[in-house]
Amino acid sequence: MAIWNEAKECMSRDELENLQGKRLVKQVNYVYHNVEFYRKRMQAQGLEPGDIRGLEDLNKLPYTTKDDLRDTYPFGLFAAPQSEIVRIHASSGTTGKATVVGYTRHDIDIWSECVTRALVQCGISKNDIVQVAYGYGLFTGGLGAHYGVENTGATVVPMSTGNTKKLITMMKDFGVTGIMCTPSYLLHIAETIKEGGDLDKIKLKVAVCGAEPWTEKMRQQIEEELHINCFDIYGLSEIMGPGVACDCLYHKGLHVQEDHFLPEIISKDTLKPVADGEVGELVFTTLTKEGIPLIRYRTKDLTSISREKCECGRTTARIARFKGRSDDMLILRGVNVFPSQIEAALLEVSETLPHYMIIVDRVNNLDTVEVQVEVEERFFSDEIRELENLTRRIEGVIKTAIGIAVKVKLVEPKTLARAEGKSVHVIDKRVFD
Repeated sequence: MAIWNEAKECMSRDELENLQGKRLVKQVNYVYHNVEFYRKRMQAQGLEPGDIRGLEDLNKLPYTTKDDLRDTYPFGLFAAPQSEIVRIHASSGTTGKATVVGYTRHDIDIWSECVTRALVQCGISKNDIVQVAYGYGLFTGGLGAHYGVENTGATVVPMSTGNTKKLITMMKDFGVTGIMCTPSYLLHIAETIKEGGDLDKIKLKVAVCGAEPWTEKMRQQIEEELHINCFDIYGLSEIMGPGVACDCLYHKGLHVQEDHFLPEIISKDTLKPVADGEVGELVFTTLTKEGIPLIRYRTKDLTSISREKCECGRTTARIARFKGRSDDMLILRGVNVFPSQIEAALLEVSETLPHYMIIVDRVNNLDTVEVQVEVEERFFSDEIRELENLTRRIEGVIKTAIGIAVKVKLVEPKTLARAEGKSVHVIDKRVFD
């Protein structure tokens, strides 16, 4: 495809940034003349399209937030006419109005190409059979992954979620070699495969997981349990969907498809850019999107960025595994805590299983935190002292990680609910006036 040929993954940084600059100028001109929201925002700041001449002028442009998408619901940020929109996706709207995104045929082609690039760097080729176990429908995961697999030339099995036993049966019968799903669901699949004694009956070699935050130790655990290579793919519906970035065999950051998505890292407090390597909020500007192009969209994801050439040879910028989100951060007794910190601490304890729940409450104006975690069955048949010792040890590991004390409750395997989509790890019972 021309898209691939125009922007090779190993082009020099100067070449890439020159391309980004040209596309930024074109995109700003496009949104100014086609999206009233951006035209008014720019005019309010005294900006015209001609004021943006390249990457050096990026910081002149206004930010876009999820609230802006909700305030302009449903189609207020669309740039292309309805006659050119071939697909619509939307968020669930569980925390407010749904955010609606639209795609032109060109957008769908670029999206498929981005997912293809990701799959190729994960080792998937036309010789593979790939189960897509993300949810299909308004969620971007299922169809985004599906079209990418087809574009790669591989055989796609559109499993979606909801029937794990059938998934495993087809995995065995079809000789499935790749799977795309959430990491928490893949852990559930691995657990079910082991229980059925089917590990030696599957041909799975690659998993491409995303749609929820997870840790490096969880990736390693999945690899050890299933004897596969496991990769992290990133995307968000507002920008495109899965395929915006993905890691490679070296697992030293997720390569951003920079010819289509211009990344920035900013301080969530000052909103000013931070230096490469420093943690901040990830911001994206779409460079080629037609349906709903976004300028400096604040993702709320906290990460850092490196623009050094990767060991794999790619020169595209890499974002580090996410530290959390600025909007799912828990403030506990004045301390900022991310669920991923607790997950990482739990994975340091070999006796724990990869299933946990964090329950936050407020008693007598004091925040309380209970962490329920599954542990090996043997602890419930040993002396009570053994269980108490493990509980105290886990409490100590978590306190070291987050700086505050929590109560740990050890539960037997399969006590906590399993998720086939995005997993829920936090129940916050606090009521804020």
